[in-house]
Amino acid sequence: MTAISRPRDLSPEARTAFYYSTLFMGGALSAVYSGVWMARQGLSPDEIGAVNAVPLGFMLLLNWLVGRLADRAADWRGVIVAASWLAALAPLGFFAAEGFWGILLVWTLAGLPHMATIPVLDAATMRLTARRGTAFGPLRAWGTIGYLVVLMGAGWVMEALGQGAYVPLLVGLAGLKALAALGLPRFRAPEGTPPAPGARRMREVMKPWFLLPLVGWAAVYATHLLINTFQGLLWQAQGIGLGTVGLLIALGAASETLVFFLYGRLFRGWRARDLMLASAVLSVLRWVAMAQAPGLPWLWLLQATHGLTYAMGFLACVQFIANWTHEDIAAEAQGLFVVLQQGMSVAAMAGFGWLMAGWGAGAHWGSAAFAAAGALGIWASWRLQEP
Repeated sequence: MTAISRPRDLSPEARTAFYYSTLFMGGALSAVYSGVWMARQGLSPDEIGAVNAVPLGFMLLLNWLVGRLADRAADWRGVIVAASWLAALAPLGFFAAEGFWGILLVWTLAGLPHMATIPVLDAATMRLTARRGTAFGPLRAWGTIGYLVVLMGAGWVMEALGQGAYVPLLVGLAGLKALAALGLPRFRAPEGTPPAPGARRMREVMKPWFLLPLVGWAAVYATHLLINTFQGLLWQAQGIGLGTVGLLIALGAASETLVFFLYGRLFRGWRARDLMLASAVLSVLRWVAMAQAPGLPWLWLLQATHGLTYAMGFLACVQFIANWTHEDIAAEAQGLFVVLQQGMSVAAMAGFGWLMAGWGAGAHWGSAAFAAAGALGIWASWRLQEP
């Protein structure tokens, strides 16, 4: 008996939580430094934007297909492990990449397998925890925790080591995720398990009562993505210092993590669409308040609601999908949800940037209207089919 447990001695939940903790570490490092690194490689702001946008464009086309292929595999684990190693090997190309086209190619090759992993992992973990009587939320929370740990330390590490450390650190974090993937458990139900309820073909759920809540909450998701892109600029324009901006963002992430951990206890017995609708309505109120350019006391309070406006709604969507679909189409259905989120995010980004140029913080009225449209979609699904 050793003091440290071998990976196979840990529970499936513990092994999955460890992988989640590594999942967004590379993204956190890139959020801090990728733009700086690309600019020092000679890329213009427009080129940096294109490098980040191209993988998203590809995933709009590929996510659903990747989910379908993952569902046909013997187990989702194999797809996750393979994608993780592809995402670990591709960044090695940054050591040789030069100029816009070289960086674009490597960034896309590294980003596609990483992004393809996320909906497959969420779907697989949801099925695993439902079968074993455990909770999905706490495992997903470790993704946010890993992101925060790297986010808080990345700036200081890069200042200490210099710009030359960015690519080695990125490769190292991708390698850590690939190694963690090797410890993942088998996710599918063992042979002989009684068949679970739910649609076995996507055409069985490709109906308005199923699609409207997902489209609606995808709009709500898109309004939250705007915080990562624009909110720091808006707060600085209000005279709020960078240190305080960082603390405000950290408070939102802490609220998200708390709800991920407590979701099963706080909302046991609630219907998924009730929580999706509550998330959308609270989001409308949050963005209306943000549009007033409130002072710091209100901003602390508004950021503390992030767990309810985002995390609660996200977990309810994953629950909603799992409630109505069989594991035969689990990853495909989750992939569809991600495609909807990405499509709505593209629309929200374009509209919010235009509004912000003229209205500043008042652009949040646009976010409120977008979230309100999403809330109407969720509400309309009740009219089409009661649970």
